[in-house]
Amino acid sequence: MGLGDTALFLVVAVVSPRWIAAAAAVGPSAIVIWLIALAAFFVPMAFAVIELSSRHPDEGGIYVWTRRAFGDFAAFMTGWMYWVSNLVYFPGLLYFAVGNALLMAGERGAALAGNGALFIGASLVGLAIALLLNAVGLGVGKWLHNVGAIATWVPVAMLIGLAAAVWARSGSATSFAPASMAPATGLRDMVLWSTIAFAFSGLEAASMLGGEIAGARRAIPRAILIAGAMIVAIYVLGTVAVLVSLPRAEVSALQGFGQAIDRAGALVGLPWAGVVAAAFLTISNVGGVGAWLTASARLPFVAGLDRHLPAAFGRLHPRWGTPVLALVVQAIGTALFIVLGQAGDTVKTAYDLLVGMSVITYFLPYLFMFAAYIRLQREPAGPEVRRTPGGAPCAVVLGLLGFATTAISIALALLPPPDARDPLLAVLKVAGSSLVLVALGAALYLRGKARRSSTS
Repeated sequence: MGLGDTALFLVVAVVSPRWIAAAAAVGPSAIVIWLIALAAFFVPMAFAVIELSSRHPDEGGIYVWTRRAFGDFAAFMTGWMYWVSNLVYFPGLLYFAVGNALLMAGERGAALAGNGALFIGASLVGLAIALLLNAVGLGVGKWLHNVGAIATWVPVAMLIGLAAAVWARSGSATSFAPASMAPATGLRDMVLWSTIAFAFSGLEAASMLGGEIAGARRAIPRAILIAGAMIVAIYVLGTVAVLVSLPRAEVSALQGFGQAIDRAGALVGLPWAGVVAAAFLTISNVGGVGAWLTASARLPFVAGLDRHLPAAFGRLHPRWGTPVLALVVQAIGTALFIVLGQAGDTVKTAYDLLVGMSVITYFLPYLFMFAAYIRLQREPAGPEVRRTPGGAPCAVVLGLLGFATTAISIALALLPPPDARDPLLAVLKVAGSSLVLVALGAALYLRGKARRSSTS
């Protein structure tokens, strides 16, 4: 993978239009929250990844950094939680893809928007496509990532262009008065804060593939800068465009992005725009699953080499050179959460709970990453290391800021969705499932350690 491939990989790994819809659902104040998250989370994360990936560009990224800073157990738990977080992240991403695919069917698709069985079946098909393309190697799989990145840009560009036309013709559907820009502290708004921080996460993904990126020590920092600018532009401009096209009260977190394009297209005489955008959104989200599937599969590969997990996790396919077993196991786990996440709930409730679990399980490794960023400042840095501007003092401040933002986001993700039928049960589902995954990881580590001790 070259610089361009890596930058596009990061765009499709980080950006999802579903976060634009989720942000727009709370109104213009989301724009201010995006900017706060940019300063308090995205910038610290970018500097942390740039420096850590140049200090230790080994394949495995966040696992390698945590091991260097805190030892085997912390590294294993970081890699484990990072890996299993995708088991609940992928279903949400695929649900969003299915929801937008239904927009292509017009009124008939809208009537199926609450059909849980349909969402399960279509999500499994998307997962199978991503698994197959990544199993045969990055030479093929990278095209899914690149097409996914392009498919992310096209509907965003369509939405922004259509929203500009709507504004010129009839004005904005939502008022952007200064009073509306102040972030609220209601339950729905506070849940959004963690979601927006989560939407910015993922820049460390390329470091998982350090061994497959040409000149990784130089390419990854440059790719982060290029992709970072693209990511911020997509999120902020996209949120504004949705609110111009739709009144806040009509924005759906699951289908709001596609609905905004459909409405704007109808207003400017382009009724087919919604169908085209929905097709691109579907491809974009399947591409996002493919990008994360291949990145996170490398963590069991590294852990397998260290003998914390069964040795089979570290085996590469003799022809394709990919950790096929790790990919397949992760796909099976994802399929399980696709089914279980829907059980006994509406599509929307299942989606909201999957998002909350994703934030918690994915952000636990970030706590270790920011702590490692701070701790590794004591190591000498050679001329090849891209240090944080201002050196160790600035790195420590940014690390603490990123750590605090991550911890707050985890706490906010425990809050139940505003429309949950049973708020206590919703909290227990999210917290209980997350604790089970943590306990399972600790048990696997201790089992592996005991097995090594008995054979030594």
